[in-house]
Amino acid sequence: MSITSEQKQVSAELSYKTLEEFLKFIEKRAFHMARLSTSHTEDAHDIIQDAMYKLVEKYSDKTPTDWKPLFYRILHSKITDYYRRKSVRDKVFPWKKADDQESEDYLAAQLNEGISLSSGEPANMLLRGQHAQQLTNAIQQLPLRQQQAFMLRCWEGLSTADTAAAMTISEGSVKTHYSRAMHTLRDRLEDYRHD
Repeated sequence: MSITSEQKQVSAELSYKTLEEFLKFIEKRAFHMARLSTSHTEDAHDIIQDAMYKLVEKYSDKTPTDWKPLFYRILHSKITDYYRRKSVRDKVFPWKKADDQESEDYLAAQLNEGISLSSGEPANMLLRGQHAQQLTNAIQQLPLRQQQAFMLRCWEGLSTADTAAAMTISEGSVKTHYSRAMHTLRDRLEDYRHD
């Protein structure tokens, strides 16, 4: 397979050249996405580990520009599998349903850490922390497909085509899920836009 000049240019702009560098680059971002989807730290770690292993096992021969969409396709599959297993487990063992509220939300701590690095004034840090928590809560309340479309398009910056490939749906469906997610988030966060 020959590499076009456009692919060479995009590859040169990437912050990773090797698969190991890519995995380091994507690890935290993917973990946050899995954590938002599952609401469980351990399950999110397992999903990310499985997705990374599958990428290395099956796609290490691909180019660096291919890794991100492929990884998110694998991640989407692993999250879908998680929900299927959870649904069966909850039906068979209803008394063992996991508590969806883990001890003082790991993601909130991560958001606060990022906020504290970017601000010097405590009042501004507190306000940004509150806004970040509201955004996190609003994203977690979205249906899974909308949540994934929003995270892949907005957070990861994937194109509509790459998001469609990652989610194994049409580009039109990606646009619909993304649009609905944006409308819902705007409605839920309207009160916080003017603070």
